[in-house]
Amino acid sequence: MTAKLSLREKWTYGSGDLSFSLITTIVGAYFAIFLTDVVGVPAAMAAVAIFIGSTWDYINDPIVGYISDHTRSRWGRRRPFLLFGAVPLMLGFTLMWWRPPFTQPVALVIYFSLVFIVYELAATFAYMPYLALTPELTANYDERTSLMSTRAFFSILGSLVAFTIPLLIVGGFHPENAGRVLIMGAAFGIFCVIPLWLVFFGTREREEFMNQPQKGIRESIVAVRNNRPFFFGLVIYLFTWVAIAILELILLYFIKYVVRQEGRSDLIMATIFVVAMAALPLWVWISSRLNKRWAYIAGIAFLAVVLLTISSLSPSSSLPLLLALCVLAGIGVSAAHVIPWSILPDAIEYGELHTGERHEGMFYSLITLAQKIAVSIALPLALLILDRAGYVPNSSVQPESAVNAIRLITGPIPAVLMGLGILFAFLYPLGRENYSEIARQLEMRRKTISSESEKRVQ
Repeated sequence: MTAKLSLREKWTYGSGDLSFSLITTIVGAYFAIFLTDVVGVPAAMAAVAIFIGSTWDYINDPIVGYISDHTRSRWGRRRPFLLFGAVPLMLGFTLMWWRPPFTQPVALVIYFSLVFIVYELAATFAYMPYLALTPELTANYDERTSLMSTRAFFSILGSLVAFTIPLLIVGGFHPENAGRVLIMGAAFGIFCVIPLWLVFFGTREREEFMNQPQKGIRESIVAVRNNRPFFFGLVIYLFTWVAIAILELILLYFIKYVVRQEGRSDLIMATIFVVAMAALPLWVWISSRLNKRWAYIAGIAFLAVVLLTISSLSPSSSLPLLLALCVLAGIGVSAAHVIPWSILPDAIEYGELHTGERHEGMFYSLITLAQKIAVSIALPLALLILDRAGYVPNSSVQPESAVNAIRLITGPIPAVLMGLGILFAFLYPLGRENYSEIARQLEMRRKTISSESEKRVQ
């Protein structure tokens, strides 16, 4: 369990995040502006559709996690979901980008709420088991950061592609480009099947986890509730990625209406994510020299300051200044992709040491559930703020109140959320030294159990 993963294993597993990063970033970045500026749904009603679609995951995430933990097949517990969940995910994602032939706002809200539910259900059946594979691949403290760095590379690559190629296909989010939006959705839906199948055929689950007996759902929930490091890691992850989700939603509005650089959207986005990919080794190095907690604090504090600076820009700000700030933002975005995800698997070993059981599916389902609850509230609230501020869909000029609301959502609100994540990082109880001791004790316990099993067989 402490052996290092091969480069092939890391890159094969990490490639799966390309699918999820692409589709979740596309939904987070474009779905709201698609509803308001292409379909013509008022911002407040778009908020309703997103809220209804997102809240469905309150139900299905824990259920899928429980099913994943208790699945037994010749392919393992997690991998079958990648094989059979890819095509439904493709179909659900594609349907989100079709503009129906009717125009009644209520009917549109019903349609997009339903397709959002279908998409989220399909995504959960593929994404959650993929995440639950993470702690099963390696128990090494630094190897997990390295593994998450590889996964983060594909996650950031997916974000880079999602913030550039769709814009080239669509051209602009205007009513006359509805057909191009559908082509974009279908193309990315089909492409996202490939990485999921690549992970299915290119990874193997460990026998000791595949055959481990599982308790009922109540015991799984109790195990999560009594795991203090998991609680802190969950809150750190939650505040970080709710802030990132809000940024994904608002960035195109900021570029289009605040700095008036819609024609340079692909260049601006590419700058952020190319730098984020290049900065990944930096955060792996910082984490190995210090620990994950201090690496997180440094990276997220830096990102919060950069976002506050970006939110103060105006149409008179030069493009080189904007791009320079995007370079700095990319460094912070890189930390957000690596560190929170590398913190969470350590808590699963903490729980196994104290309970003798592993509940990866339940742990990761609650991570995704908590994120989706927060995002399902935060993103509609952001749209409601725009609506109350007087935002006019697809207008060439927005009232000053709407522009100020976009600034607020771009800088101060994410900065506050990141500040809360930093506060919990200071309190996080699991560092390199005590985790290494946990891993050592678990390794000894597993060897003892294995030798006793061999004796009984003999």
